[in-house]
Amino acid sequence: MSNNVIVIAEHFKGQIDDITFEMLGKAKELAAGYGGQTIALLMGSGIKDLSGQMGAADKVVYVDSPELAQFNPEAYGKTAAEVVKGLGAKAILTGYTSMGMDIGAGLSVDLDMPLVAYVNQMTGDSATSQLYGGKMNVESETSGAYIVSVLAGAFPAAAGKQGGAPVVEEASAPDLGNLKVKFKKLIEPEGGDVDITTQDILVSVGRGIQNEDNLPMMEELAAKLGAVVSCSRPIVDNKWLGKTRQVGKSGLKVKPKVYLAFGISGAPEHIEGMKDAELIIAINTDSNAPIFDYAHYGTTEDLFDLVPAITGKL
Repeated sequence: MSNNVIVIAEHFKGQIDDITFEMLGKAKELAAGYGGQTIALLMGSGIKDLSGQMGAADKVVYVDSPELAQFNPEAYGKTAAEVVKGLGAKAILTGYTSMGMDIGAGLSVDLDMPLVAYVNQMTGDSATSQLYGGKMNVESETSGAYIVSVLAGAFPAAAGKQGGAPVVEEASAPDLGNLKVKFKKLIEPEGGDVDITTQDILVSVGRGIQNEDNLPMMEELAAKLGAVVSCSRPIVDNKWLGKTRQVGKSGLKVKPKVYLAFGISGAPEHIEGMKDAELIIAINTDSNAPIFDYAHYGTTEDLFDLVPAITGKL
């Protein structure tokens, strides 16, 4: 068995995604313990130059093919399986993202390797999964070869962004001519009334605001702070706010100076979108809510008492 640790790199519009850097930093640590190499696997079309962004890797193996120009779970999964077979791996790290979930499960079957999902902690011989919205942590032994699906924000990206000169190698794509899944087109979201990605302060609301009638209270606070109201996915699902206000994996990634999270539990999908805020303040009556693991400051006060009090002081 090889001792290499392979990271399935993700990119979009010419930039390596942060989840890749988070995984690279951890992969480098694991590979040092195993006595193997840290290898980034990069798939796409016209993507060779992106290799230089991953200096933390010992080696970057890229597969360049027109069939990989847009993400196709069947094409990417088949390509990853073939390349990994040639490289050998003790561990494969994928992101807990749309792409990572599509690829990781298929690799587990194709390579006959166990998959540990929702991982937020790792050592050389175990991986801890965060389940049920952070209410349960499950530790799995990783003594043999394995695959993990890593939660966004679980590991610092800084360790994976260090400079370096990795060996860059090209691998051939397998035959992708008879795919069942065909890419049609990428549909970008329509522009909204406000761009939450450019705001310095966000007042973000979740299921804890209970109903739509309580939105004006939050909008009043936001106005007093010179902020904009954003939200977690349940608010959009209930059609209380539009999709362009949603923060998270299936919404938008934001990096405000201040992120106020009211009644947001902190599901991994949401954390992925706001974890890079300079200052995170969480308000949630559930002291065990995962959002507190990422917040710089937090309180378990009832938001229905706190918000009017703050607004009245401003």
